[in-house]
Amino acid sequence: MNGFWLLIPFLLIRFGLLALLDREAVRRAAHFAPVSGREIPAYWVYQISNAAIFLLLCFCAVKIKPLWLFCAGGAVYLLGLLACGASAVGFAAPSGGGPQTGGIYRFSRNPMYVAYFAVFMGCAMLTQSPVLCGAVLVFQISAHWIILAEERWCLEQFGEDYRQYMGRVRRYV
Repeated sequence: MNGFWLLIPFLLIRFGLLALLDREAVRRAAHFAPVSGREIPAYWVYQISNAAIFLLLCFCAVKIKPLWLFCAGGAVYLLGLLACGASAVGFAAPSGGGPQTGGIYRFSRNPMYVAYFAVFMGCAMLTQSPVLCGAVLVFQISAHWIILAEERWCLEQFGEDYRQYMGRVRRYV
């Protein structure tokens, strides 16, 4: 099976489920917080590595042997899809004017990014592609800088409510 097919469930959840739940949520999810300093090149590395992951999956095939790696990759991939669905559901139902703190957002301030990493790492494991694995790692490292910009934006938007949320809930898991 071509690795590109692994993206279909991800895209259906990321865009389809989100649009089904709340069309406005798709627009909100596509919004990037203003970046500055080192976040600017990180933003471009994030975008390029994301495109690279999609492109690389077009040239990779899912490998079943060794079976343990196939099973581990499948588990990571499926957990990522579940986390992506849970974060989409939570993101589509924002708190009344404040930061989203319910659902999966009680455990992670950035469950979408955690889910993306799990899905993409699961894809790398299922295809056993070291190049894809490298692109996923670059993607995740650059995502950290995007998250820092988002947290700064959330502090500006939500003030003390978000600061308290930061004190209660970890950035990732």
